[in-house]
Amino acid sequence: MKFSRLVPVVLVLALIAVLLTVLTSYQVVSLDPMVARAARWGFLAAFFAYGIQRRSLTFWIVVSMFVGAEIGNDFPEFAVNLKVLSDIFLKLVKTIIAPLVFATLVVGIAGHADLKQVGKMGLKALVYFEVITTFALFIGLAAINLTKAGVGISQAGVDVETEKLQAVKQSASDIILHIFPENIAKSVAEGQVLQVVVFAIIFAIGLAMVHQQKRKPMLELIESLSEVMFKFTNVVMFFAPIGVGGALAYTVGKMGFEPLKNAFYLLLTLYVALLAFLLLILLPMALIARIPVKRFVQAIAEPVSIAFATTSSEAALPRAMEAMESIGVPRRIVAFVMPTGYSFNLDGTTLYLSLAAVFVAQAAGIDLSFGQQLVMVFTLMLTSKGVAGVPRASLVILLATVASFNLPAWPVFIILGIDALMDMARTAVNVIGNCLATAVVARWEGEFVDNYVAPDPVEGLAEADSTLAQHTH
Repeated sequence: MKFSRLVPVVLVLALIAVLLTVLTSYQVVSLDPMVARAARWGFLAAFFAYGIQRRSLTFWIVVSMFVGAEIGNDFPEFAVNLKVLSDIFLKLVKTIIAPLVFATLVVGIAGHADLKQVGKMGLKALVYFEVITTFALFIGLAAINLTKAGVGISQAGVDVETEKLQAVKQSASDIILHIFPENIAKSVAEGQVLQVVVFAIIFAIGLAMVHQQKRKPMLELIESLSEVMFKFTNVVMFFAPIGVGGALAYTVGKMGFEPLKNAFYLLLTLYVALLAFLLLILLPMALIARIPVKRFVQAIAEPVSIAFATTSSEAALPRAMEAMESIGVPRRIVAFVMPTGYSFNLDGTTLYLSLAAVFVAQAAGIDLSFGQQLVMVFTLMLTSKGVAGVPRASLVILLATVASFNLPAWPVFIILGIDALMDMARTAVNVIGNCLATAVVARWEGEFVDNYVAPDPVEGLAEADSTLAQHTH
């Protein structure tokens, strides 16, 4: 029997297990607890067997979420000892943040030093990026403050002294001074993300001002560091299922299932907020720029599907660039705007981070003023530049930033359990936003071709073969 045929079995067992658990908890049916437990573990066994065949990190995170929750429910005393697994994962994540943020920001700024040659187009693109991501930020803040998805989570069992935010009164001058680093090594060691950002921006500007001959070696070195840190992130993420399982086992063992209800409430909030962003911001922008909406939607359907399924913007980049050319955006504009947008135009990620950051504060019982929320989310928006292409990299940024703002980490692990589902949506919106940005800048430049007819791919292939043959001979 092929493992692929286990899918219906897994679904049936899942339905039975959930139904039995719900009916028993509400005393609709009287069922022996051992029978209910056996049914749930039977579902998990089938889930685990199917996961062996899938070999997907996202799928294994989902499996570990269920296993961790079940361990926390059935063996609470043992489950609280599994917090060490989530702590290990958190420590590994904290080692990533400073070099990743530094490298991606420097490459994103100094790597586009040719903006002076690009001229008006570069300025227009950057203005558009910042305006749209700001809208995304405010929609995210409005949504989470409206639904208050993190409010009401029981903190029974949480060590208040170590986990809860300690109120610190600071003057405006203290806050401003805290942004600027006095010693970059100290900033890295203390996890002061915003100070690392400021240092990276100034360093990148200085690097961009250096002559090309001197700039190139340093830029190549930092680009290599950026690539290594992305791979480092991927390696650390292999530990994510274990960290998720341990975190959820600890959470459920200490606080029961109540936090998971809030997590799914947050998931619903995110999807509604992203839909609102698409309808209230991106659609009017497309209409104002006179982008043919029907053709645009048809063109981006495939790259957006790739982004949604793989949770990686980079996986969708080649097809997204081809799609924009196919509707009449010149190649030179696509080649500049889209890669730049992957660093500076993270609509879905920005909206998600604003939701998640405030959710952490709400879960911890901290009432942040609107000004405090803006400072925290603005920091997240800066630190997230350049990491949209890596699955779950936003969680790395979120974990490090809430720590630097003296917020507890345990609510982040509640989010981690459903992050795969959130990552799909925010990554898809990132791709949609960058595709639209490319078309809008082309229209702004007066170079969008309204009645563009894409060349026949068969003819293009034949032409490419002919060119290749000429070079070969």
